[in-house]
Amino acid sequence: MRRLKAEWEPHKLILMAFPHEETDWAREGDLQKSYAPFVRIAQAIAYSQSVYILCRDKESIGDLFCSKNNMIFIEADYDDTWTRDYGPLSIEKEGKKSLLDFRFDGWGGKFEAAKDNAINRFLHSKGYFGTTPMESIDFVLEGGSIESDGTGTILTTSRCLCNPNRNGGLSKEEVEVKLREYLGARRILWLDHGFLAGDDTDGHIDTLARFVDEKTIAYVQCDDPSDEHYGELRSMEAQLRDFRTEKGEPYRLVPLPLPPARYDEEGQRLPATYANFLITNRSVLYPTYDARDSDRAAGAIFAGLFPDREIIPVPCSRLITQGGSLHCSTMQVDY
Repeated sequence: MRRLKAEWEPHKLILMAFPHEETDWAREGDLQKSYAPFVRIAQAIAYSQSVYILCRDKESIGDLFCSKNNMIFIEADYDDTWTRDYGPLSIEKEGKKSLLDFRFDGWGGKFEAAKDNAINRFLHSKGYFGTTPMESIDFVLEGGSIESDGTGTILTTSRCLCNPNRNGGLSKEEVEVKLREYLGARRILWLDHGFLAGDDTDGHIDTLARFVDEKTIAYVQCDDPSDEHYGELRSMEAQLRDFRTEKGEPYRLVPLPLPPARYDEEGQRLPATYANFLITNRSVLYPTYDARDSDRAAGAIFAGLFPDREIIPVPCSRLITQGGSLHCSTMQVDY
C-alpha cells in the first residue's frame, strides 16, 4: 500500500536549486540580483531544518550566506530552478519511506529539461537520500500539479494533467489509474476551472488551491468582475464548494486574496499568487509581492491557519518574472 505524504508532515529536508549562468535568470542580464529571493528562502528554511542547495559552484553560492548552518551545497548540472516540479515525491510504501522519480518534460516541452529530469537519479546515486529506495517512473508528473491530504485524496487540475502536452493527453480516468497505482490515491478531486495569467504550467494546483489539513482548502479568490481571472476563479470556487471530504462533509474553504496585477517590461501579466506558500517542519513561508494591503492580509490568514508554526513572509516579485514563486522553487523530501 502506498501513500503520498502531505506537505505538513515531518520531512528530512527541502531541496532547492540556485540560478546559474545557463538559466533564464542569467539571460535577464543580472544574475546577482536573481540570487536574492533564493537566499531569503534558503535562510528561512535553514533556521529550523536542513536545506539541500543545488548549484554550479558551491564556494561562490556559499559566500552569499552569513551562516551556512543546516545547509548542504551540492554541485550539479541542471536546467532551471523549479525543484517542486522535478524533485522526488516522498511516499510511504508498505509502511516504509520511499521516493518516486517521475519524468519531467519542461511543462509539456516548453523548456529544455533533460538535465532537470536527471537530477533525482544523480542525487540518489551520490547517496544524498541515504539508502532510501527510489523508483524512476516513465510518466510525466510535476510536484506542483498535485496536492495530497496524506490520507489518499489528491487535488489536481484537468487543464494540466489531461493536457495533450503531458503523456499524450490522457483522460481523467486514465490519469486516475496512474495516480492510484503510483501514489496510492483513493480519491482524486479534479478542478476544471482556474488559471493565472502568465503561468507556464497549464494550471498547477499549487498556484490555485492547497490543502491546509484533511478538512481545509485555501484557495485564490477574485472578487473584481473587471479582472481577467474573475470568471474562471469564480467557477473554481463553486467547484470547491461541491467537493466533499472522505467522510462526506464539505471542506472548510479559506479564500486567499488575489495580489494586485503585476506586469513585466513587455506588459505581460505575471502569475502572482499567495497559494504558492511552503509548509516546513516549524514554519510557513509565504510569498509577498510589494503589495502592502494584500501581503498583510495573506499573512494574517496564514497565521490563523497555522497557529503552531512561525509565519515568514518572503519577497517574491523577482521570482514571478520567471513564471514561478516560492513553493515552485522548493521541494520537501523525506528519506
